[in-house]
Amino acid sequence: MKLQWYPGHMTKARREMQKDLQLVDLLIELLDARIPMSSRNPDIDRLAANKYRMILLNKADLADPKTTDAWIRYFADLGIRAVALDARERTMMRTIEDAVREVCREKFERDRRRGILNRPVRAMVAGIPNVGKSTFINSFAGKASLKTGNKPGVTKANQWIRMNASVELLDTPGILWPKFDDEKVGEHLAFIGSINDDIIDTEELCRAFFKDAGVKNQSAVPERYHIEYSEDPNELLERIAASRNLLKKGGIPDTEKAAAAVIDDLRRGKLGRISMEYPEEYGKH
Repeated sequence: MKLQWYPGHMTKARREMQKDLQLVDLLIELLDARIPMSSRNPDIDRLAANKYRMILLNKADLADPKTTDAWIRYFADLGIRAVALDARERTMMRTIEDAVREVCREKFERDRRRGILNRPVRAMVAGIPNVGKSTFINSFAGKASLKTGNKPGVTKANQWIRMNASVELLDTPGILWPKFDDEKVGEHLAFIGSINDDIIDTEELCRAFFKDAGVKNQSAVPERYHIEYSEDPNELLERIAASRNLLKKGGIPDTEKAAAAVIDDLRRGKLGRISMEYPEEYGKH
């Protein structure tokens, strides 16, 4: 299933991000814990050269915890501090603040040697659409400082937010990249809602899920819909439609509605804690 989505405003947002990186000490990159590699913008490593780096594996509450721990070790081997996160939980924010101080320890020591006290870390928050950047900043700030939504593209312009005496954050619009070289990347981004649903064939996307992550998590769909597992995606959709009484005239299974239900359940975590990518599938970059 080939998917590409790169609205015109992202080109402008990328240029602004590149310019604003000159103003920050630290780049905080939010990834989706279920698909850490597919949700990594390949431009980030080049754009953020010579900046302190930190990764937040957001929506970790929807991912398999053992796999998320393995991803944290994977990024540590690459020299990047990663933290598992549910951005809605304010209790995590002290952990994030401590991690920022650890990552930027060299900056604080340099400031202290120069007699500069209490200068905050200026951090840019970056990530793909719908990864939870605004929700994270709202939790960190302790108030609804930014608009949030469950559609890609809610943040339209860069915004500075004073978090506390030690951290200032720059929120940026969600940015994809012009072309997905791997077909799986587009599929995985569509699974989690980071691509505009208007350009997606939901049934085709659901079949792709069954063939990909559904194979790795074979019990998830049968347990959710109380059906027997099948390796045939079409048969699975028909069984789900029948189990949910999603029928057309004549008792024909409405596979379109069944597919929409599966994708919605996947995104909301109702299929269980599913990871769709694993560190052992990727070499070091």
